[in-house]
Amino acid sequence: MRRLFWSAAGIVLTLAIAIAALTGTRSGQDFLLQRLVAAVLVPAPAETFDGLRVFICGSSSPLPAANRAQACIAILAGEDIYLVDAGAGSPLTVNLARLPLQNLRAVLLTHLHSDHIAAIGDFNMLSWVAGRPAPLEIIGPTGVAQVVAGFNEAYELDGGYRTAHHGADLLPPDLHDMRARTIEAGRVLEHNGLVVRAFNVDHRPIAPAVGFRFDYKGRSVVISGDTVPTPDLLEAVQGADLLLHDAISLPIIQAFEKGAQAAGAERQAKILHDIQDYHAPVAALGQLAQTAGVKQLALYHLIPPPQNFLMERIFRRDLPAGAILTEDAMVFDLPANSSDVIVR
Repeated sequence: MRRLFWSAAGIVLTLAIAIAALTGTRSGQDFLLQRLVAAVLVPAPAETFDGLRVFICGSSSPLPAANRAQACIAILAGEDIYLVDAGAGSPLTVNLARLPLQNLRAVLLTHLHSDHIAAIGDFNMLSWVAGRPAPLEIIGPTGVAQVVAGFNEAYELDGGYRTAHHGADLLPPDLHDMRARTIEAGRVLEHNGLVVRAFNVDHRPIAPAVGFRFDYKGRSVVISGDTVPTPDLLEAVQGADLLLHDAISLPIIQAFEKGAQAAGAERQAKILHDIQDYHAPVAALGQLAQTAGVKQLALYHLIPPPQNFLMERIFRRDLPAGAILTEDAMVFDLPANSSDVIVR
C-alpha cells in the first residue's frame, strides 16, 4: 500500500513539474496554446439527426437575467436552420454551441419588440461570414420591412469594411443585405419537407403579432411568441409534440411591483403593472396544453427569469408535472415519425 502511495505521489509530482515547465516558459505556453486552438477550431463533426431539433438560444424577457439571452429559438430541420426571434445576447449562445450558421435560411419574427429583434444584425453578419450562400430572409408581420431597412442601413458601412478587408470572393457584398418578407396568418414557408404556419396571437397593444407552428417528418413544434391564450392559439397547438410558450409569474411580478412602489420607483412600478395583462400567466398554460393534447409543455421568455431556488419554486407551483422551464442552450430532440421528446 505504501509503495502504491509513493508511486501515485511521484506521478502527480512529475505531472505538476511538467505543467509548471510548460506554462512557465514562452515555448511551453506557445505549445499549449497551439494545441488548444487546434482543438477549438477543428470543425465540429457533421451530425445527422432525422427529425426536428429545437435549440434554446435565449429564454429571457426584457428583464435582466444572468446567463440568459433574450428570446430566440433555433429550429433545425435536416441541414437547415431557422430562428424564431433574435433577442439580445442570443448570438453568443449560438456561437458557443457551434451551430453551423452557414445553414441559416431565415429569421421569423413573432413581433417587433426590441427584445425580439435586437440581434438581427449580428445573425446576418455571423451567417454571412460563415458562408451563407444566399441573402438572409427576415420573415414577420407588418412592419418587418421597416425594421430590416433600418438594420441594412445601420450595417451598410460595416459590410463594406469587411468586404474591403477580406475580399468579395470570401464576403460577397450582394449577400450582405437582408431581405424582408411580410406575412399574415397561414402557411408562410415550405422547404425540404418542412412546413411553417403563422397564426395570430394577442399581444395588444402590439399588433400584429404571430406565433409559428413547424411540422416536419411527422413531428410538430409550436412557438407562441408573446401572447395570452386565445382560440387561434388553441387551434394551432392541437396535438403538438412540443409547445414553447412565453410565461409570466404573476405572484413574482406583483411582488416586484409592490417593492418598486414601496421604494418610490414609480416608473418601474408602472411598467411592471402594465406587462401583467399581455403575457400568458403560468397558471393558464397547463390547462391549455392539456386541452390541446400537447405532449410536452416548455416555457421560455420567462417573466421574470427565475434567479434563485425560491423564484423557481414559485414559478413552478402552478405548472403540471413534467412541464419544463427552459434554460439557454437546452436542446429538444424530436426524432422523425416517433412520439419521443428528448431533452438535454
